[in-house]
Amino acid sequence: MQSGFRAGHGCTSATLKVLNDIVTAIDKKQYCAAVFIDLAKAFDSVNHHILIGRLSSVGFSNDCVAWFTNYFSDRVQCVKSEGLLSGPLAVSMGVPQGSILGPTLFSVYINDVALAAGESLIHLYADDTILYTSGPSLDTVLTTLQTSFNAIQLSFRGLQLLLNTSKTKCMLFNRSLPAPARPSSITSLDGSNLEFVDNYKYLGVWLDCKLSFQTHINHLQSKVKSRIGFLFRNKASFTHAAKHTLVKLTILPILDFGDVIYKIASNTLLNKLDAVYHSAIRFVTKAPYTTHHCDLYALVGWPSLHNRRQTHWLQVIYKTLLGKVPPYLRSLVTIAAPTCSTRSSRYISLVTPKANSSFGRLSFQFSAANDWNELQKSLKLETLISHTSF
Repeated sequence: MQSGFRAGHGCTSATLKVLNDIVTAIDKKQYCAAVFIDLAKAFDSVNHHILIGRLSSVGFSNDCVAWFTNYFSDRVQCVKSEGLLSGPLAVSMGVPQGSILGPTLFSVYINDVALAAGESLIHLYADDTILYTSGPSLDTVLTTLQTSFNAIQLSFRGLQLLLNTSKTKCMLFNRSLPAPARPSSITSLDGSNLEFVDNYKYLGVWLDCKLSFQTHINHLQSKVKSRIGFLFRNKASFTHAAKHTLVKLTILPILDFGDVIYKIASNTLLNKLDAVYHSAIRFVTKAPYTTHHCDLYALVGWPSLHNRRQTHWLQVIYKTLLGKVPPYLRSLVTIAAPTCSTRSSRYISLVTPKANSSFGRLSFQFSAANDWNELQKSLKLETLISHTSF
């Protein structure tokens, strides 16, 4: 359950897994609550003696452990300000930030924390941790979450990592079930009540308690509008080629990041992003405001945002079939075994799990299977091809 700084893992895969679990719980008419855990100066608080012990326990040889002991020893740091350099200060804790080894060593350091989650689910992205659980009763859910949270805190304390209680938040995910205005508090070990929030930025994507992605899309719209405004105000300074490159490098990555996550938002919200996308294209092409969006796409040679999202989504599904995604996503799709010998039975199809509602059909496990099977009606793949060929 650790997605940070691992090949094939990422913010998107981690969020897809977490959302799949939450959407599936809501589809079963269950309550779902989460704690977004924030640690204070996590990378700087790593205890070298504990880390060396961890490395030894996971099978590093004595020579390797000695090498790492030397790697941590005799490190100093100083501060430079206005040309003046402070005296050196010995660094006795933490992993060297900015180093190749730093994130991996931190992941090894906190790896066993996941074992303390108990009946709750947990996902780690370096020091970004979400702890969540679901059930038919809100009281039971909050009690289970509190028990797991207590155990996680003790695990972090054992590693000498401190909880930042002011930034650690709770969220109750709910679409239609009755819930009190003020649910029972989740408390830290020092007795502080955690704040329940309706929105939280998790791994770069704003999640809201109803999973509408309204907050996230509003943030995206505002961010892109600001950048496009700057470009338009300075358009006389740019050649056509420069305009094309600027939009491609500064606008499209914002719209592309996490698009397979928020693609489940309503068309009304997604249309807001279409509007700023069209503005960006008009900046590149000098097309008048009245130009139809289909003509805009033709002028610049780019697909619509819907097609961009769909392309990225189908690539995620196909990477899942190829085994190029983390096991926690790969386990959510199952290739169907043909029941009888027909022409269509030769094609690769996926088992579509049961969903009780239209919202449940937005889960990764349902939508991946459903969208793949729809694609196969025209693709008709009998064997897996390379990702590039796909």
